Amino acid sequence: MPALLWYRRDLRVDDLPALTAAVAEDSQVLCCFVLDPRLEASSGQRRLQFLGDCLRRLNDDLGGRLLVTRGLPQHRIPQLATEISATAVHVSQDFAPFGRRRDAQVQAALGEIPLVATGSPYLVSPGRVVKDDGSPYRVFTPFFRRWREHGWPRPARSRPEVAHAIDPTTLSGKTAQPVQIPDFGRAELPAGEAAAQEQWKAFVASGLDRYDQDRDLLGRQGVSRMSAYLKFGNIHPRTMAADLRPDSAGAAAYLRQLAFRDFYAAVLHHWPRSSWQNWNSDFDSIQTDTDAEAHRLFARWKAGTTGFPLVDAGMRELLATGFMHNRARMLVSSFLVKDLHLPWQWGARWFLDQLVDGDLANNQHGWQWCAGTGTDASPYFRVFNPTVQGRKFDPDGTYIRRWVAELADVEDPHLVRHGRPPDYPDPIVDHGHERLEALRRYQQLDSLGE
Repeated sequence: MPALLWYRRDLRVDDLPALTAAVAEDSQVLCCFVLDPRLEASSGQRRLQFLGDCLRRLNDDLGGRLLVTRGLPQHRIPQLATEISATAVHVSQDFAPFGRRRDAQVQAALGEIPLVATGSPYLVSPGRVVKDDGSPYRVFTPFFRRWREHGWPRPARSRPEVAHAIDPTTLSGKTAQPVQIPDFGRAELPAGEAAAQEQWKAFVASGLDRYDQDRDLLGRQGVSRMSAYLKFGNIHPRTMAADLRPDSAGAAAYLRQLAFRDFYAAVLHHWPRSSWQNWNSDFDSIQTDTDAEAHRLFARWKAGTTGFPLVDAGMRELLATGFMHNRARMLVSSFLVKDLHLPWQWGARWFLDQLVDGDLANNQHGWQWCAGTGTDASPYFRVFNPTVQGRKFDPDGTYIRRWVAELADVEDPHLVRHGRPPDYPDPIVDHGHERLEALRRYQQLDSLGE
């Protein structure tokens, strides 16, 4: 009873419900990954590098029995299923707009062979946490309460026997069309299931209990750095949730972040247009700048040469590593939308191009939170002051000094008490003036709705 396991955002072997379902009743399983040229074209280089490393590690974990092929899934998956006479194609369910359309096309092409979805990349799959009347939540806090009440299963610690995996070299080369795992270049972050588990164990041992106190402090190693592993499914969040003690304030704060991940996935599931359009359509008429000057300012923002130390530190960390601390993400997003008055979509697209952990649901709705256009959003008139944010969340300037070379040796990297070094740029805008301009645009929008 052969089956086909189609890997997507679940690049691991342990605690993988789709794999467990595929090997039920001693089925032989062909494990495959389809390199979709559409996703290759839309993914940033760092994310492709991490993907390539993940596939190499997964192939090792499967004893060299991962078939990697390239093409459109609606063509390749039915061909492979027919080649091995598969009784079913097993997947982890995908809830993103592109994934849902792709899977519908694959199922139509499979005909009578079922596409069986078991499990998902979330603690609670989108669509399961709803109000009593069945409608989706629009605000996080009540979602969070119901989400905790719903609960989730404990991880399946047993590791399915990889001997069930079919050796892809036994297939017809013409049908299988195997390709070498592409070398997109090596990722800076160690990839794969073992690396994810090692990173998580290290964070639980040394950082979890202080997470609620340290998570916003930019100069400390107070965050878990698990976002890329979750993005690519090197670890399931329920594996992580099992280590979160109920008596720990740090663990409670971390669980809340996992809930936000599920919430944003649910928002995208229920409102797929929110991937690139304002979730709150009342903001569709907000005035944004898109002229030549706007593009010049955007280029300065991307390069981390705005003249605002904390903004520049965040943007340079992103350029150097493909990662940015979440507190810095909030600040640079607010700066782009409310100090530079640029469309949030510009920044969201740049983040997806640069971030290793670029995830559509988290990224787009995090940006909309900062822009004030999304669910549970910060009011548009809340404008972060970059200097105040810096002194609050990087009080000794450790983070700024690390990423802004021009300020590495200055006494006051916030540039409040002392002058500006000659090799560091002047501010590209006046924050006080642009804050008032943001308020004016908000008030103008508000008056239009009256």
